[in-house]
Amino acid sequence: MNVVRWGMIGCGSVAERKSGPAFYKALGSALVAVMGRRLDAVSDYAARHGIARVYTDAQALIDDPEVDAVYIATPPDSHHAYALMVAAAGKHCCVEKPMSLSAGQSRAMQQVFSDAGLHLFVSYYRRSLPRFQQVRQWLEEGRIGEVRHLTWTLTKAPSPIDLTGADNWRTDPTIAGGGYFADLASHGFDLFQYLLGDIREVAGFTARQAGLYAAEDAVSATWRFASGATGMGCWNFVADRREDRVELIGSRGRITFSVFDEHPVQLEADENLSLNIDNHQHIQWHHVLGMNAHIRGESQHPALAAEALKTDWVMDQILNR
Repeated sequence: MNVVRWGMIGCGSVAERKSGPAFYKALGSALVAVMGRRLDAVSDYAARHGIARVYTDAQALIDDPEVDAVYIATPPDSHHAYALMVAAAGKHCCVEKPMSLSAGQSRAMQQVFSDAGLHLFVSYYRRSLPRFQQVRQWLEEGRIGEVRHLTWTLTKAPSPIDLTGADNWRTDPTIAGGGYFADLASHGFDLFQYLLGDIREVAGFTARQAGLYAAEDAVSATWRFASGATGMGCWNFVADRREDRVELIGSRGRITFSVFDEHPVQLEADENLSLNIDNHQHIQWHHVLGMNAHIRGESQHPALAAEALKTDWVMDQILNR
């Protein structure tokens, strides 16, 4: 197919700028239908983004004969059920991350799509971003020698929503599978395994230090990659300030970068480099291009469900799910 026609389930904040526009702006891609539970909200989204068809029933969108593939842009608790509906309809699918509430659910999703000969992608779009392709290139070129250790520190202060106790699905474990750690750290663990290979051993501790919501607000973990390199992380969402810093320590140099912030990507080795590599205004742009090319059989996309399963296993171990 020259153009992959997507239908989208969910039209919340993630679909407003980060992902939705990429599905209809990218070459060889079209967003032909959108579904939301509230007719007024989904109609408004469709009108602003020029989407032809609106649904309030997910099955109706999935069964639309003009839809080739479905993007599930909803919280994690609905991913498993919606994905199985898409597979039953014989269509390709992309689910937002995390893939589901647990590795068990994700494994069942991946197996159904594999058995049906269909593609299941997960929105771990950082694998496709140019800034991390640069890091991967440095590693493949051996610029810092053998990788010895990775450290990631991610902290932020409580938000007004956290402090007031307002409804927030990201801190409700029954909806998100955890708190901000499940929502954010999953991106990092997926990226690290893309850059450095599979994580084989992991252990962690969690705490509710401020007790502002039901989920954990502080996590620490250590792990070992299959290569023998070690890793260590600290995630605290009730801290004094925001910090997002990754350091890769090698036998002949170091690489530092941020997972979420657009700080320079830095190399300290035989030469010192500090590169400003901006993200696309629609951050899932490269991810969407890659999925469409994969569906057309032109290339292999890195963010497949089989890879996302590895991150779900890591999260299960740390959160004791």
